[in-house]
Amino acid sequence: MKKKMGLLNFIGVVMVLKFLVYFVLFFTGDCDLVLWWYNKFNKNLDTFKGKVVWITGASKGIGEQIALNLSKHGTKLVLSARSKDKLYQVKNRCIEISEGMLTANDVLVLPMDVTHLSKHISLFDNVINYFGKLDILINNAGRSQRAVWEDIEIGVDREIFDLNVFPIVNLSRIAVNYFNSIGHGQIVTTSSIAGIISAPNSASYNATKYSLHGYFGTLCQEKVNTQIHVTLLCPGPVFSNFLEDSFTAHSGEKYGITQSSTDNRMSTERCAHLSCVAIANKLRESWMAKFPIIPIVYFSLYYPVLSYKLYELYGYKLAQKLRDS
Repeated sequence: MKKKMGLLNFIGVVMVLKFLVYFVLFFTGDCDLVLWWYNKFNKNLDTFKGKVVWITGASKGIGEQIALNLSKHGTKLVLSARSKDKLYQVKNRCIEISEGMLTANDVLVLPMDVTHLSKHISLFDNVINYFGKLDILINNAGRSQRAVWEDIEIGVDREIFDLNVFPIVNLSRIAVNYFNSIGHGQIVTTSSIAGIISAPNSASYNATKYSLHGYFGTLCQEKVNTQIHVTLLCPGPVFSNFLEDSFTAHSGEKYGITQSSTDNRMSTERCAHLSCVAIANKLRESWMAKFPIIPIVYFSLYYPVLSYKLYELYGYKLAQKLRDS
C-alpha cells in the first residue's frame, strides 16, 4: 500500500511540475511547445546544406527572411515573386550572408505571378532543368484582409482564393507528383494563426487559411507513411507590410494602414528562424507569435465553450487590438 501511495505521489509531483513548466512557457515562449522544444534542443538547420528550396513570395517579408536564413546554411535557392528587381536584391543579400557557401549560380531568380496557373508547369520544369532536383517547395505568397463580413463583395472572396489558395494547391500538386517520382520531398505552406482560430474583420482571409489546412491536412494523412512531408507554418502578427497591402471589402482596394514600431508583433527574422526550425524537423504544424497569442490558441482549441464565453464578455475589439497592435 505504501509503495502504491508513493507511486501516486510521484506521478502527482510530475504532473504538477509539467503544469508549471507549461505555464511558464505559455507566458515566456513565442511558439507552440513542440516547436519550442526543437528550437531549444534540436534545430537541425545543418540539414539544409546542399538542398534545393523554392520559395514563392520571396521578395519581402517572411519569404525574404526565410531565404536569408537558409542561405546561412548553404541552401541552394529558387526565389520567386512578381518583382524581378527585388528578387535580385534578395539574391545578392543571400550570397553575401552565406559567407562563401553560395555563388551566383546557387541562387536562381524566377519571377512569377502565382495566379497564372497555366505557367506553373513550365516554371517547375525550369527549376528542375536548372538544379536537376527540388527538395522543398515553400508556398509563401499571399495577402491578408481587413473588412466587415457583410460588406465584402463576392468578387473579393474570389480574388483572395485565387491568390491565397488555388495557386498554392496547383503548384503543390505539380511538386507532389515530382516528389512521388523521386520518392521524397517536402511541401511547406505559410498559413496563419487565423487558419486555426478565426480573427474578426477578415472573413475571406480566414476562409483561405482554413482551406489550406483542409487541403494540406488531407495531403499529410495520405503521405503519412512516405518520405513526402507536409509542414504548415502558422504565424501570428509579424512586422511586415502585410497589413498595408491587405484586401478590404472592395475589389481593387488596399487597406493602406501601416503598422507602428511599438506594436506587439514578432520580427520577420524571428518568424523566419522558427519557420526554418519547423521545416528542418518536418513538423506537421507550427505556431509562432508573441504573447498572449499562443496561450489564446491553446485555450480556444482545448476549451472552446469557455473561450467563446470570454469572447462574448470582451468582444471582438480586444481580439482586433491583439491582432493589429
